[in-house]
Amino acid sequence: MKKALITGITGQDASYLAEFLLKKGYQVFGTTRRSSTVNNERIVHIQDQITILQGDLLDQSSLSSALMEAEPDEVYNLAAQSFVKTSWNQPVLTGEFTALGVTRLLEAIRVVNPKIKFYQASSSEMFGKVTESPQTETTRFHPRSPYGVAKVYGHYITVNYRESFGIFACCGILFNHESPRRGLEFVTRKISNAAARIKLGKQDKLELGSLEPKRDWGFAGDYVEAMWLMLQQEKPDDYVIATGENHSVKEFVELAFKAVGIDDWKKYTVSNKKEHMRPAEVDYLIGDYSKAKRVLGWMPKTSFKSLVEMMAKADLEREQGRK
Repeated sequence: MKKALITGITGQDASYLAEFLLKKGYQVFGTTRRSSTVNNERIVHIQDQITILQGDLLDQSSLSSALMEAEPDEVYNLAAQSFVKTSWNQPVLTGEFTALGVTRLLEAIRVVNPKIKFYQASSSEMFGKVTESPQTETTRFHPRSPYGVAKVYGHYITVNYRESFGIFACCGILFNHESPRRGLEFVTRKISNAAARIKLGKQDKLELGSLEPKRDWGFAGDYVEAMWLMLQQEKPDDYVIATGENHSVKEFVELAFKAVGIDDWKKYTVSNKKEHMRPAEVDYLIGDYSKAKRVLGWMPKTSFKSLVEMMAKADLEREQGRK
């Protein structure tokens, strides 16, 4: 039985990856930071099938201890300060988690067992102010947020450990991937949740920043398979994981409202609110996943329309169950 350790086990991606690996027959371990309030909502349905360990990307000794206890064949680093907006309010903390945290984990692997295969969650936010479209594995990075900058560091330190120490380390440059398990602070879930609440008369308005930015949005449940496939190859490498099409925030709003039975979304939406605007916006992202298709045999399965409908209907059902 193969063993995998997933950092950030309570997050969106980790919950889908844990489900996927359990179905593959893995023994799954997950790390979580010690906190006074534990949110295991995303993994409550599989909690009795996984082993949760204490592990903090700010503390290398805790990562080493988790590696020694789990003795994993594969490590998936999905923990990070992952909210772009927060990265401007907490740039140093974002750097500690999302950049230096990767180094701490790689160094722990190098010392404890350099034969462990390692997956690093890179991000399309690294491209930022894009220099070419669509973006590929060789497109130049120009990040536009402290989060994007930190992810570039995490990406290159992973490549560095691969080239310097021969560690089987892969970076998945994942474009935006959403699901009903997405946190409410993210714009996609904010939209789907607001559409459901407005439909049920629990909310009057949806306030957003710009409706114009375009993103390459896929389903998180599809993308975790690509993470696993990367670590099953003969040689470690980096891959763009995307859908190859992009859509505006405006399109997301329109489809979400339509999914809950509201045609006139403009009546309920207030855009260009200053407090929801980024200091530096990323306007246009679209990924070329042809390398992943060719080498990994991976393709996205869920369409943009299906994704939005899935999220909106899940939120409608969730809100209907609440008083």
